[in-house]
This record gives sequence, structure tokens and C-alpha cells, in this order.
Amino acid sequence: MPVPPLNRRQFVKKSAVTGAAVAAAGAMATTPARAAGRKPAKNPKTWSFSILGTTDLHSHVFDWDYYTDAAYSDTKGNSVGVARVATLVKQQREAKGEGRVLLVDAGDIIQGTSLAYYFARVDPIGDKVKHPMAVAMNHMRYDAAALGNHEFNYGIETLRKFESQCRFPLLGANALDAKTLKPAFRPYTVKRICVPGAPDIKVGILGLTNPGIALWDKDNVSGKMVFPGLVEQAKKYVPRLRALGCDVVFLTDHSGLDGSSSYGDELPYVENASNLVAEQVPGIDAILVGHTHVEVPSYTVTNKETGEDVLLSEPYCWGYRLTVFDFELELHHGRWQVTGKKAQTLNPNTVEEDPEITGLLRADHELVVKYVNTPVGTCTEDLSGAEACWKDVPIMDFIHQVQMDSVKAGLSTSDAALPMVSVAAPFSRTADIPAGSVTIRDIAGLYIYDNTLYGKKLTGAQLRDYLEYAAKYYHQVPGGTKVDTATLTNANSFWDYMYDTAAGVSYDIDIARPEGSRIQNLTHDGKPVADDQVFVVAVNNYRANGGSGYPHIAAADIAYSSTDEIRQLMIDYVTAKGSLNPADFATTNWKLTQDGTPVF
Repeated sequence: MPVPPLNRRQFVKKSAVTGAAVAAAGAMATTPARAAGRKPAKNPKTWSFSILGTTDLHSHVFDWDYYTDAAYSDTKGNSVGVARVATLVKQQREAKGEGRVLLVDAGDIIQGTSLAYYFARVDPIGDKVKHPMAVAMNHMRYDAAALGNHEFNYGIETLRKFESQCRFPLLGANALDAKTLKPAFRPYTVKRICVPGAPDIKVGILGLTNPGIALWDKDNVSGKMVFPGLVEQAKKYVPRLRALGCDVVFLTDHSGLDGSSSYGDELPYVENASNLVAEQVPGIDAILVGHTHVEVPSYTVTNKETGEDVLLSEPYCWGYRLTVFDFELELHHGRWQVTGKKAQTLNPNTVEEDPEITGLLRADHELVVKYVNTPVGTCTEDLSGAEACWKDVPIMDFIHQVQMDSVKAGLSTSDAALPMVSVAAPFSRTADIPAGSVTIRDIAGLYIYDNTLYGKKLTGAQLRDYLEYAAKYYHQVPGGTKVDTATLTNANSFWDYMYDTAAGVSYDIDIARPEGSRIQNLTHDGKPVADDQVFVVAVNNYRANGGSGYPHIAAADIAYSSTDEIRQLMIDYVTAKGSLNPADFATTNWKLTQDGTPVF
């Protein structure tokens, strides 16, 4: 999942795993960057070049929202998609010279939109089917991309197919083969900036991915790949790049830059470690940051060992922004040295989409539009997710019902006798399933992640702990104080996708109480839940494997597991019934209270 564990407002203000890929790990790319279009001075002593950066594109090619079947729109006037970013890239190359510009991405490329799902599951990529992101990024002439955690959502085989279609390396110095502990992907690449009349400038690009993959995609990578920390691997490879004679060392990290982790102590490695890499690993000039979906145009960290400043930038996500790193260098005794560097972000909403990318991928886009608009049934009333973060609403009951039905159908006889609970998060406040015809996009807009389903066993005491952990999502609001929904949620940097409600039990969340004592009147079938009572809990794989750091669930016994995506199970549910009726759903029966008095 896109993982934004930091407080955005505060932070931004402050500023088959082996084989050929392993054999090629660390291989140096010696193809010179394209020569600049302008005539240089003879024997130059200074030179400049730029590295352009994107991140968390999540398969946004065009400025389009597949969930609403309309051009993308938000309150800030942003656009999305690499088609617009491509125009900015062309402008940068024209202004600075082809040979003075490199283009790099920081990961999360092949998951995140209906287009991504279509080419992973409906018409999977392969010899005859190219991934639209590979087509677009090849056309834009990317030089390298880091692996993101969402690259692994569809399994290693799909990732390898995507890799084979890219004309640039996917880098992951901390993505290792589980058996050999050797790199499963290329750790780095070296690009040459051609300087006529002077030595080439050698730019080492090191890619680092997120250690959280070991949790979030455990089902896809367990026993196949391991993911050590970013600091640990950077300490290994940055000196190697310097030893290779790199004049500039540039990192592309699918990791945020505030030192936090959303998974608590489930892993020994930090999730958002780009600032720690800059601080603890000498020899780095700049870092393109990803993963946390924020805009940080320019941020400086001082390396503790050398006292040198490391420049960092994160260009938001989805193609909202393009980072531009500008480097100034001087030639001293035959070696180039960085004398100046700066970073900024550019907004693609000021330009049109690249017509060449439109021509290449319009047909793919239209296939996906047709797919998402496929009717699957009807709905008896409008179901909205607008208030799902603070009210028990039927649209969430829909998710819970599908999860419980699916898990029940796969339980053993003994486990089927246990009481059933479902937990699920309100992924989208804009989700809406209209009365009347229901399409695939209506359901996809509600369940936006490619999660699969588990049934895990928790005791009543553990379930209470689980719900208490979820309740820290709310700011404390003393009794008698007006509750403002605009400021009620997302306490503790606990984002909507991290907050679970539960069905199959009834309970109150008293927001007047301090964290850890908010769950009141927890009952099942009208009776108080006993500490030793055992439940089967329907839960997605992300949470079941430790995502967001919920207590007990990762270590709990497994009663059921499936490779079927929950979104597809929801589509199948509507298709089978023909009609979506809230009267058929198991109600969650939870509410917010203040000192025992209902808030809404």
C-alpha cells in the first residue's frame, strides 16, 4: 500500500529470483549520455547537468481517473500521469541539452490504477502484451528506476516480465536472493555525461527499495527474497561506486525521509530511512526520495562523518510533480568535483500530454475504460464512503460481508463452528456505489488495493487489543466538546488505510477517553466478549502479515488463506446476486461516543 506514516503538514513545512539479473548485478552501464546540442568551449573546466526524478507513478499514464471515468480532478488543480511529465522532460532536454539530462524513478510503477490491474490480471503482460508503463518509460528514455514495494504485489514472475520489457535497469541493492544473499536485481548503474575536450562525468546511480516488502508481500517473497536495511546496503555500495571512479553518487530510494516505520518493531529495519542514509553513509551527493506520497522540493541533510550536505527531494506521486536536480562541477587534476547542487519540483499541470505517448497508449487506455465500465449488477440505494471514517455505513458492511462469506466457505469443520469477525479499512472517502447499475469501477473505487484474504484466529482479549490499536486513529475529544470531523481523524499519523473497523461484534469507541481505554461494550451475539473466546477474523493479507503494526494478528494461527483478490471477490458477489442490497449485509454495529453518549 502507499505508506505515508509521517505527518505531512509538519514535515513539508520543515522543508524466479536468480539468473541473469543476479549475474548482471552491479554491472556498469558505460553507454554515454547523448551529446548536448550546443557547441561547448574547448577543454572546459566547468560543466553542469541535471537529473530529473519521478516517483510513485502507480501506473498513471494519462490524466484520467478510472474510478470516476473522467479526467482527473482535485481541489488543488493537480494533473496526473507520465504523459504530461514527458512534456516537461522534453522541455528540460531541449533547454539544457540532451547529453546533460538523466531521468530516474524511485519506484512503485506497476500497481495502483485499474490500468495496472488490467495488465496484471485481465490481460497479463508477456511476450505479446507490453506493460503501458514500460512503453511510456522506454519512450521517455528513463536511465534507471528503483524497485518500489508495490512492484511485488502481483508476484515476482510479473515483476520479472515487466523488467524484461524495460530498456532501463530496475535497481534494488537491498533486494537479495534469499538463498545466496546476492543481489536479485542490479544494485546500481553508472552513466557517463560526455564532456567534449574533457573526461566524462561518471554518475553512479544506486537503487534501494523498502524493507517492508518482507511483511507487506510476504506471500510473494517469503523464501525467495530478503530485504535488508537501506543504510546497511548503502554503506556497502556507495564506497564501491566511488572506487569505480564515480564523480557523482546519486541514490534513488523507495523510502521516505523522516526515520519512521508504520510496522512498529515487526522488522529490524527502518521503513522511511532516506534521511538516515544521507546522515550515516558518506559519499552521497543527492537522493531522490519516494514511497510517502508527499512533495518535498528540496531538503538538506548533513552527513555526520564528512560534514557534507546531501540534497534530497521527493516529487509527490502519480506524476503530480517532476523533481529537477541541477549539479555544477569543476575539473580538478583530471577529476570532476561537485561545486554546487540544488533541487526543485515542477508542476506538469502547466503543459499538455505528450502526443507521442498518447499515440502509443491510447488503445490500451480505451481497453481499460471499457473494462471498468462493465456492468456487474445493480444496487438498491446509493452507498457512499464519505462518512465511513467516523460512522458505521453500509458501504463498509459490503466489504465485511464479502470477507466473512469468503472465509466461512473455506474453513474446516471445527473452525467453522467459531464465531466470525471481519476487519477492514475505509480506503477511500470519495468511494460511491450508485443506486441502479453497478460497474467494475464502482467497486474498484471502494477497494483500491490488490489485497488477498486471510482468516486468522484471535482471542477476545486480542481482538480488544486490535480494536484499541485502531482507535488511536481518533484525536481525543473531551466530553462536552464539539466534535469536528475535519480534525477528528488521523491522529498519530494513522492514515485512513491503516484504520480498521470490525463486523461480527458490536462496540463503542469513546473518544473522550485516552488511548488504550476507548473500546467499550464489546459484545458478540448480545453477550460480552470473553477474553478467552476464540474468533476467526477475516482480514486482508497486508494486515495479516503485519502491515500497520497491529498487535497479535501477524503471529496468529491461520484458519484460511486465498490468492483471490478481495476486490474481485466483491465483483463476484454482486455478479452472483445480481443486486446489491444493504439489507443483506452483516452490520458492524459500532459507534463513536463521548463519555458514553453517541456522537452522531
